Amino acid sequence: MSPYLFKYHCLLVGIIYGDGLPTSAFSPFPVQPISRLEKQRSRSVRLQMARDNDRARMEKTWEHMMGDDWREFRARLVAREHAEELAETKTMTPVQGSSSSPPKEEKFSKLISGAISSIFSKGGKDDERKDMFNGEVGGATKFSKLDIPSSCEDPFLSAEECHILYDKPDDVRIDKHRWAHPLGHLEPGCVLIANEKLGGVFHQTVVLIIDHNDKTGSTGMIINRPFPGTLLKTASESDNCNIDLSLKIAFSKAPVSYGGPVMQDQFSTLHGYAEVEGSKKVFPGVYVGGSSQLMLEVRRNTMKPTEVLFVKGHAAWVPGQLSREIEKGVWYVAAASADFILRYAGAPVSEDDNPSDLWADILTCMGGKYEIVAKTHSGKGDQRMSP
Repeated sequence: MSPYLFKYHCLLVGIIYGDGLPTSAFSPFPVQPISRLEKQRSRSVRLQMARDNDRARMEKTWEHMMGDDWREFRARLVAREHAEELAETKTMTPVQGSSSSPPKEEKFSKLISGAISSIFSKGGKDDERKDMFNGEVGGATKFSKLDIPSSCEDPFLSAEECHILYDKPDDVRIDKHRWAHPLGHLEPGCVLIANEKLGGVFHQTVVLIIDHNDKTGSTGMIINRPFPGTLLKTASESDNCNIDLSLKIAFSKAPVSYGGPVMQDQFSTLHGYAEVEGSKKVFPGVYVGGSSQLMLEVRRNTMKPTEVLFVKGHAAWVPGQLSREIEKGVWYVAAASADFILRYAGAPVSEDDNPSDLWADILTCMGGKYEIVAKTHSGKGDQRMSP
């Protein structure tokens, strides 16, 4: 950008975001003062935008406090199923010289004998009427019990459903900061973890799926290929990028990640602030877009520039392409916590995390064969030479 154009751009920035007159002393031509009415309108617009952002932030906070993330609920169910499988494996292990339950033949003989005795039992109408008023109606017997947890207030839920909704045993708690499990299907918000054999630009990448539709295809962004420089440096070196000077200045220290081979001169944003105007909720706590509103929050000092990850380029698949790649074993499909997704967007890092290798970190958290893959093939880390 030539010095003249740079001064002219700064002049426009001062007019749009200032109080009227440009603050620069290098004005290329005199500018007429803005009227008081226009000043008031500009301030009222900025105030309304700030109120909308505050409301969005409050909604996100309440959503987090109420625990409305259905993905965490599903993660607890997956953890419970895993715990039950381990328990069944332990109970099915035979112990020599002991028999905790009667054999199947004995149970079957008792069932047959009980049925025959009930058919030929001597009971008159009085006994039948007595049994009826004792509650033996509608398929119920005197041994039937109302097996519903005390915390279940819905009479239309089955006992199993009540246990799923209300039981919170200690052995199925999940770490909200650090959880991941495999998925058998694609959905917006899931992550694609590259197979250890996949090479090229997607080698050991983690791709966040933003949109997925069987008719229109899928789009996503790589979230574990951070560039060595900040947004100011990276955007200045990119030709025809969609980042203007005001965004470069506001987010000069923001991190940047290589997002994929499609439209590499275009930047998008990944953050956990709130569903502000212009943004899209991927799932509770993770959003894309809305850079102009986020810039306003940075200027209000309610948000740090490092809490936004600018993603350069993206990945895309035509209808059916991604499903075929998954069937061939190119990708591991998984669900992961918001802090995993926002690793390079200001999310906290704990002692259990591997802060320099998100690919191996998620695989390790998934456990089983995935943990073995992570231990066998990790080592290069996230920060490497990007394409």
